[in-house]
Amino acid sequence: MGWLKDQVVLITGGASGIGLAVVERFVAEGAKVGVMDRTADAVKSIEKKLGDKVVGVSGDVRSLADNEAAVKKTVEAFGKLDVFIGNAGIWDYMVPLMEQEHDNLESICDEIFSINVKGCLLGARAAMDELKKTNGSLIFTVSSSGFYTGGGGPIYVASKHAVVGMIKQLAYEMAPDVRVNGVAPGGTITNLGGSASAGHGDSKLSDIPDVDKLIEGMTPMGFASVPEDHTGLYTLLASRENSRYLTGTIINSDGGIGFGKRPGQ
Repeated sequence: MGWLKDQVVLITGGASGIGLAVVERFVAEGAKVGVMDRTADAVKSIEKKLGDKVVGVSGDVRSLADNEAAVKKTVEAFGKLDVFIGNAGIWDYMVPLMEQEHDNLESICDEIFSINVKGCLLGARAAMDELKKTNGSLIFTVSSSGFYTGGGGPIYVASKHAVVGMIKQLAYEMAPDVRVNGVAPGGTITNLGGSASAGHGDSKLSDIPDVDKLIEGMTPMGFASVPEDHTGLYTLLASRENSRYLTGTIINSDGGIGFGKRPGQ
């Protein structure tokens, strides 16, 4: 049926963007999927679309209790947990530090780091006991901003660098029982939102005028990716048969943005 036949997966931020594309790909590969997202209506929509192959949980990744509830509901529905994917995240809309609102700077930092970093750590902790039972794996959505500049402002870039360090440390701590890896997408057209504290809570990356042209102009491959362009890498890392010797690895799926375009390209 596919690379993930009979596997059970829980993904945060799975109701939109890259998360949703991964959910649909994993179901097509034979997995049963728990979907945690803070938008209850979107969770219900996924359950309606994919039926008994998914179970939805409305929750906030910044809450350990919500993460634990998502793990519990997924295991109750499908009997085990093989993979946890920490995917929920928000962006800083490339605002330089000196241009962030002075009075809101502390809350903006707290919100972005709480979702992008703390949310991953809490999800990992909530899933760990179940993953040890299955010799499963953790996969985290990083970003090209975990390695390079230019994909966000300093708050977002710093948060994604932190996720890179977290993956390496967790891989060290959890070996050989649980593999820990990541995917670092770059230049992807999604409805990625921003910090409510910064006034970007209802903003969407995909609504930025000519954002596709902006990405095309800085990417050697010459096009802006869509969420489906990255799902095969999550599938690879989740597959025991195809990646059982991989841990502490982050796969860059960024169109070559790290080495830049050739002059005249």
